[in-house]
Amino acid sequence: MTPADGGPDGVDEAQSGDLDYDLDTPWDAAGAVPDDDFSDLLDEEEESHRGAFGDYGGTSGALIDRSFRERIIVVGVTLGGGDPERTELDLDELAMLVDTAGADVVGRILQRRPNPDPATYLGKGKVTELKELSEALDCDTVVFDDELSPAQQRNLEKQLGRTALDRTAVILDIFAQNASSVEGKAQVELAQLRYLQPRLRGKGKGLSQQAGGMSAGGGARVGSRGPGETQLETDRRRITRRIHKLEADLRAISHQRDTQHKQRTRSRAAQVAIVGYTNAGKSTLLNQLSGAGVLVEDRLFATLDATTRRLQLPGGEAVLLTDTVGFVRKLPHQLVESFKSTLRVAAEADLLVHVVDGSAPDPQSHIDAVRDVLAEIGAGDVPELICFNKADRSDEVTRLVRSTEGAVGISALTGAGVEHLLFTIGDRLRHQTTVVDLLIPFDRGDVLAEVHREGEVLREEVGEGGMALTARLDEAASAKLREWQLA
Repeated sequence: MTPADGGPDGVDEAQSGDLDYDLDTPWDAAGAVPDDDFSDLLDEEEESHRGAFGDYGGTSGALIDRSFRERIIVVGVTLGGGDPERTELDLDELAMLVDTAGADVVGRILQRRPNPDPATYLGKGKVTELKELSEALDCDTVVFDDELSPAQQRNLEKQLGRTALDRTAVILDIFAQNASSVEGKAQVELAQLRYLQPRLRGKGKGLSQQAGGMSAGGGARVGSRGPGETQLETDRRRITRRIHKLEADLRAISHQRDTQHKQRTRSRAAQVAIVGYTNAGKSTLLNQLSGAGVLVEDRLFATLDATTRRLQLPGGEAVLLTDTVGFVRKLPHQLVESFKSTLRVAAEADLLVHVVDGSAPDPQSHIDAVRDVLAEIGAGDVPELICFNKADRSDEVTRLVRSTEGAVGISALTGAGVEHLLFTIGDRLRHQTTVVDLLIPFDRGDVLAEVHREGEVLREEVGEGGMALTARLDEAASAKLREWQLA
């Protein structure tokens, strides 16, 4: 491309509404319902294979090709007054994400800048350095820890001669691999399409779908239409149609969840949600507490679907315990939006058990990242119990528990500290209730049964004119039984 084809030095300028991605290599929508078959958009003409995505992609149909172990360079930028050590830790995590996606990190590049370059995110000199390193290491793809705009992605691919991705694309790819339920697959595909939509790339008039009216002699009629609909416009319409269908499907699933929530509310069992950073041990804890048999693997985002089990606490209270999808720093906004129907269990919970990997290099950053997402989904005000896990791996768990008010330390793997955790959950839930005295007439056995069903009866004896009870009730039950309460 010459300078005349784009901006200065032939670089595309970012423009409002610029659609800049190529459908010739589609996303990996694992298990998607094939209402629209995008396989015809695969690019089979590229001779070189540099990654799975973009102009230099192969034909695997994934963001990261899993037909072989791609060689990847990760790139991190410390902006403004940021901490370079924090950037290093973020790149370490990005390397773990890349490994989970099925590729190998062969190198890394770091830069410190006041602001990202609008055209290539990195400065020109660093882009040159990155290209030389990519050629020296024969890497297939470069992955940036921060989100790239469509124009930055396109410009980097032009200058590097290989696929350029960001953290968002890697996380979406991992979610596509691990989604198993109908809802999970729909949520992931919706997030991928929302990510892909502004990155569509057209190929000009050569892919026009219909020409304007022609005269008998073969020439264009005066005042006739232009070249007609381009392939870009067709692809854009197909993706929009698919997004609308997925949104409708997820709304229907959300209605089912509303019904389930009403049933759980009527049962009066307290709802406890296990939340935390990915790979913190949430599923292991659920299995330890309830024998749920949820898949447990030492890798990021091993489970995406929420699992709920009924659990009896040491005090006799029954609770519904739910394991939720793990969070991560810089969790793509598209995923948060798409998974809101699944994550709503956290917003509706009576208590959050926030599982933290006590052996991690920086547990506080994990806590902060989880709380940010909880605030985004409306669960920021739900009572929280911090639970530092992996005491079997690190003595640091003991120090963290001592320095964090109200926290508990456990090993979900060995079961150490789990009994204390259950007692603590029971105490926290009881503190959310009130103790009331009631007098139930002898002929109102139905009300007496309701008290036993709705709360915890602490005292019951025969009184004047009825049964005298002292019971622990939550706010809803207390309001329902107000008629029988003693002043």
